[in-house]
Amino acid sequence: MTGATTRFAGIAAWRTAGGKGGIASICSAHPLVIEATLRHGAAHGADVLIEATCNQVNHEGGYTGMTPAAFRAFVEVHAASTGFPLDRLILGGDHLGPNPWKHLPAAQAMAKAVAMIDAYASAGFTKLHLDASMGCADDPIVLSDETIAARAADLAAAAEAAVARAGGQKPVYIIGTEVPVPGGALEALDHMHVTEPADALRTVEVHRQAFARLGLDAAFSRAVGVVVQPGVEFGNADIIAYAPEKATKLAASLDSVPQFVFEAHSTDYQPVEALAALVRDGFAILKVGPWLTFALRETLYGLSYIAGQLVPDPTRDSLPDAMERVMLASPGNWRKYYPGTPDEQRLQRHFSFSDRIRYYWPSPDAQRATEALLAALGDREIPRPLVSQYLAHLDAEVGAGRIKPTAHELLIASVTRVLDIYRSATNP
Repeated sequence: MTGATTRFAGIAAWRTAGGKGGIASICSAHPLVIEATLRHGAAHGADVLIEATCNQVNHEGGYTGMTPAAFRAFVEVHAASTGFPLDRLILGGDHLGPNPWKHLPAAQAMAKAVAMIDAYASAGFTKLHLDASMGCADDPIVLSDETIAARAADLAAAAEAAVARAGGQKPVYIIGTEVPVPGGALEALDHMHVTEPADALRTVEVHRQAFARLGLDAAFSRAVGVVVQPGVEFGNADIIAYAPEKATKLAASLDSVPQFVFEAHSTDYQPVEALAALVRDGFAILKVGPWLTFALRETLYGLSYIAGQLVPDPTRDSLPDAMERVMLASPGNWRKYYPGTPDEQRLQRHFSFSDRIRYYWPSPDAQRATEALLAALGDREIPRPLVSQYLAHLDAEVGAGRIKPTAHELLIASVTRVLDIYRSATNP
């Protein structure tokens, strides 16, 4: 894998030298998203950054059932099949901290978080976001900056020890967490605020001090990014686009910490102009996840309607009907996120920008339904009128001959459209 330290130090150097380059962080474990991402990277000869979250992948398996080592192996299988060179692959861990175990007392939750980051570092993940901002069972509601930084430093110490033991590249670190916890925001989007510059600089300083107390100055020299809120977010049906004029002072504060760039979370669904402006202003690491699986779901549903016309079978459920049953049977991943009447919740289950449906694709029933749909369509080329009717966003590319209109290639193309937007923004 590529030298993450060199790659991210390069991003900071470009910024201080007046450059505008950045990188998209792909946050998904869906096989088709991973395939599309690596095919896209291979086609452009580009580095690819793929990240897993603490809830998704951890030493206990997470909701994907994968440990960090298993996730790495999963990605590497796709790299081999797509011809993507491993020396251009960067693996990252997002929100690494006690969040999955915050229902436990802090000492127990942090012990599990330490075991998790040990597993990430041992498996060769070289971009680690340290996030100990959430209170645990015996914590006050709001943790002090010093407590958050001290716990983050403990996690960094565990990662450093794991790399020393296992060998491999030393990781770079991302600090700060002024974003929703993994899984998305619960609050309304009518009070979005931009991080105060003083708060961003204080985050850097308290972490610097916490690392120093543990003798981790060398590790802190590899801290390259600070997570802040630039004023972007999305909800179930709303998107707040980046407004550069509201983040002018925050962007300028990077001049005081030339070691760092900003990392922007929840950049999904932003216009390309907004993403490019984020990179220009120093938000050089752009996280994207739900937009990729939202685009995939759009095309899967379109293909389900196409199958109903092209290969009708009364014994085969439509994919939307199958997914509705799956989500109703296990409401834990959507119920508290989707308010409203039963009809409003039904629409959100399938069509929300938050894309909580992404948690259900790995389930056996969802996989069976998806496999039945793709088996019905097979490798046949779908007539263009049906592409126009149900997948109009891909019609022009099909007409130009740039997309072969088979089910698999249309699914890959749906994700690639989003990846192209991020490439345009990060490589002007």
